[in-house]
Amino acid sequence: MDGELNSGIGGVSRREFIQFCTGVAATLGLSPALGVRIAEAATAPGRPPVVWLSAQECTGCTESLLRSTHPTLEHLILEAISLDYNETLQAAAGQQAEAARHASMEANRGNYVLVVDGSIPTKDGGIYCKVANRTMQEHVMEAAAGAAAIIAIGSCASWGGIPSSGPNPTGAVGVQKILTDKTVLNIPGCPPNPYNFLATVLHFITFGKLPELDHKNRPKFAYSRLIHENCERRPHFDAGRFALEFGDEGHRQGWCLYKIGCKGPETYANCPTILFGDVGPGAWPVGTGHPCFGCTEEGVGFTKPIHALAELKTVSPPTAFARIAEDKGQGITPGAAALAAGLGGAAIGAGAVFASRLGKAEQAETGEHAESGKSD
Repeated sequence: MDGELNSGIGGVSRREFIQFCTGVAATLGLSPALGVRIAEAATAPGRPPVVWLSAQECTGCTESLLRSTHPTLEHLILEAISLDYNETLQAAAGQQAEAARHASMEANRGNYVLVVDGSIPTKDGGIYCKVANRTMQEHVMEAAAGAAAIIAIGSCASWGGIPSSGPNPTGAVGVQKILTDKTVLNIPGCPPNPYNFLATVLHFITFGKLPELDHKNRPKFAYSRLIHENCERRPHFDAGRFALEFGDEGHRQGWCLYKIGCKGPETYANCPTILFGDVGPGAWPVGTGHPCFGCTEEGVGFTKPIHALAELKTVSPPTAFARIAEDKGQGITPGAAALAAGLGGAAIGAGAVFASRLGKAEQAETGEHAESGKSD
């Protein structure tokens, strides 16, 4: 283990891997000093394997994992976390793949991490999603019986997602509706950020337990704050500057998207702080000019229409600010002009009062010096 960590893993240098694990510690709200401990656990030969089942899904969650680059998925998942079964990434197929999965589950009973991607159909006995002539509901219940931890990745596995949207012809539900007697950790998103998943698995591998969860069984380190709180467009919200339709002046200038349906004010996730795709600032939906549609929030994403206004969990848009006209050639509205004039007048008045007081203070100081000179 020490030799593997000292030399790095899978082409990733020790320094790079330690940096990544230190970042994971910070993401989890832990001391960065625990980065080394996480790295040691991730490279230990006895680390728990991961068994990944795919139900009614679009493979977007796996595709999101493929976009992780520090380190890359093939190094971290295949060599550090030990992914034993995933229908998209594995080389085996058919009976050979199913035999490998069952062998891993038996050999590691009570020690493996079960990951479920996609919703579970329940209508007509669950026949709308089958693998190896067995329903996904049967597969999930069988795998959950010997799992040390169960993670539902993506909104489909967490809440039912798109497959459960009306009229829900397959009776799709989230994993927790199937495994009612077990704790299912939810990592919602469409897709979720891959580092929220990786940090959760590494926390379990390092400390032998899941991170602290909220009332919807989401890890608090990723889902405890509203998107609205950390959004780069929040100053425009507070100032009363809103895009009113796609492509208008406010939209082109990067103003707040609340009035065209952004669900950030009622959605809990770390999207604006952790971003997506490792490509820098703005790499998330709102950063690219699209309203958040609340994919991480049950009852919001895939339920509320995109154009519907969000339920404000904190403050309402301020009413003290007059709206700035974004219509062609109109400049600012009369109300905004009056407000600007009023603010300007107040500033001039305040400056005059300050100058007057400063002058009086200087006169008093000069008088004191003069009196002092006379006495000398």
